[in-house]
Amino acid sequence: MPKSLGALVRKLLVLALVGLVAQLIDGSLGMAYGLTSSTLLLVAGIAPATASASVHLAEIGTTFAAGVAHWRFGNVDWRVVTRIALPGAIGAFAGATLLSSISTEAAAPWMAGILFTLGAYLLVRFARPLRTDRAGGRLRGRFLGPLGLVAGFVDATGGGGWGPVATPALLVSGRMEPRKVIGSVDTAEFVVAGAASIGFLIGLGAEGFLLPTVAALLIGGLIAAPLAAWLVRIVPAQLLGAAIGGVIVLTNARTLIRSAELDGPIRPAVYALLAAGWLAALVLAVRALRRTRRARAAEAASASPAAAAVASATTTPAAAEEVPTDLAATGTPTRR
Repeated sequence: MPKSLGALVRKLLVLALVGLVAQLIDGSLGMAYGLTSSTLLLVAGIAPATASASVHLAEIGTTFAAGVAHWRFGNVDWRVVTRIALPGAIGAFAGATLLSSISTEAAAPWMAGILFTLGAYLLVRFARPLRTDRAGGRLRGRFLGPLGLVAGFVDATGGGGWGPVATPALLVSGRMEPRKVIGSVDTAEFVVAGAASIGFLIGLGAEGFLLPTVAALLIGGLIAAPLAAWLVRIVPAQLLGAAIGGVIVLTNARTLIRSAELDGPIRPAVYALLAAGWLAALVLAVRALRRTRRARAAEAASASPAAAAVASATTTPAAAEEVPTDLAATGTPTRR
């Protein structure tokens, strides 16, 4: 195999691995496919606009697959999707147009700054207990519209950010189930990714998309989709969110430090400070996860005696005698 061909194959395999890792993270957290992919592409030396364009084109396929899966499992609130997708598409188109019009030298620190901020936000968010209670009422269009507009603009200019901006805002509102928040945001992202791709196509032309990169990211993402469903059972979202937030912060800090021309002892001091903050976030995430698990165990323990009391009060002696042995032992009926 010629050296050039071998190098190309290795590069595509690495990009497929990037897509696989990004989809594993996104499938477990409901966010961060674009953040992870764009960060790793920037590290590989790809221009910011080209990286964002390629990631968004790949996302058309991954978000379509994710949206169909969420729809089949009943995780989509179509009212929310329709009210957040169109403003998100407008913001994404505007962001893609802006990123396409500025030079690579100017875009690199801008994009790294957005990714750094979103990574820091992930660290802070997942270092605290995740909110699970829900309030009454419905989300209004005057909240969803601006949210979609801002999330779409940040997503296109930063190479990612739709999920990290939209998902936490909907979760904090307390008016939707977490599964429907993730499902609705993922489904709406299909429209956002399409609008961003159109903006990049107009601004950069067809040569702005690295089609082999797009194909590799897409293949890796599609392979990872079923694995993500398994990963979410094994790795708590609390820990995964804090871990990937630190990776994004440290990786993009490299670009920002280089742009600021920080030399001498300042550079290692900044890295040490960021690493210490990452470690602190991981420790807090572990503590928050333990508190959450203890609280759930206490709730289950307090609910069990009450359920047993209700069952004993409502079951007649005759009915108790007729309970099959296998049901009494396992709690699940078997067909006779």
